Amino acid sequence: MTLYLLALLIGAVAGLRAMSPVAAAAWGARLGWVPLAGYPLAWLGGWIPIVAFSLLAVLELVADQLPKTPSRKVPHQFITRVLTGAFSGAVLMMPATHWVRGAALGAVGAVIGTLVGAEFRARLAAKFGKDRPAALIEDAIAVIGAFAIFAVAL
Repeated sequence: MTLYLLALLIGAVAGLRAMSPVAAAAWGARLGWVPLAGYPLAWLGGWIPIVAFSLLAVLELVADQLPKTPSRKVPHQFITRVLTGAFSGAVLMMPATHWVRGAALGAVGAVIGTLVGAEFRARLAAKFGKDRPAALIEDAIAVIGAFAIFAVAL
């Protein structure tokens, strides 16, 4: 039951930051937090995926600070978040052989995280009078949350 909740939560984090959960999944696989040996996603713990996904996560954090960042609700942003949420949920549930359920929960979590996250960020930005502090808070929640979820899954 706990893994189901974690799969939903990792999807919600993907709704905030699409690449942070994937980078956390790669690091989790490398550190043994998510034992993927013998599963189709075992490649995720290699150094090339770790470096690639970590760089993409950092680039996403930087791009989010730009003044013309597109809304997460535009189709390509939304679809990317749902797919990365599904992927991260599947990784989390792979050792329990419930990867399809994990993917479904991750996708649902990503939809929730995207919609709620957009509202949360808009309210924070209105409170601060500018978007940068809201983006930094959202970044911190996403990065810390993604790594915490995979660490707890151990």
